[in-house]
Amino acid sequence: MAKKEFTFKGKTIAELQRMSIDEFAQIAPSRARRTLKHGFSGPQKVLLEKLKKGNKVPETHCRDMIVIPDMLNKTVKVHNGKDFIPVIIQPEMLGHYLGEFSMTRRRVAHSAPGIGATRSSAAISVK
Repeated sequence: MAKKEFTFKGKTIAELQRMSIDEFAQIAPSRARRTLKHGFSGPQKVLLEKLKKGNKVPETHCRDMIVIPDMLNKTVKVHNGKDFIPVIIQPEMLGHYLGEFSMTRRRVAHSAPGIGATRSSAAISVK
């Protein structure tokens, strides 16, 4: 069985990469369309330039950067508040924000209760 080719709103990856930002904004989701219409901020422009050079993986705090076709198949390290998490840009991510792929909260993992947390542990010495 042949692998199905990825399309975004009926456009193939090759067609998407030939589009300008304005043409891509026409088929992007509404929130992304409004952001793209407004234009890129300074740090977002710097990130795009680093991606075009492509000699190393850029680190960025731009969690509000929209994934555009120029970024496909590249890796970006996105800050989550503590670390830079590597994110490989895949076609399914088009129109989403980079921050959606670098989670800022971790799963809560509780350990045993502390001293004084239960009635029986209140009588135990601290040492």
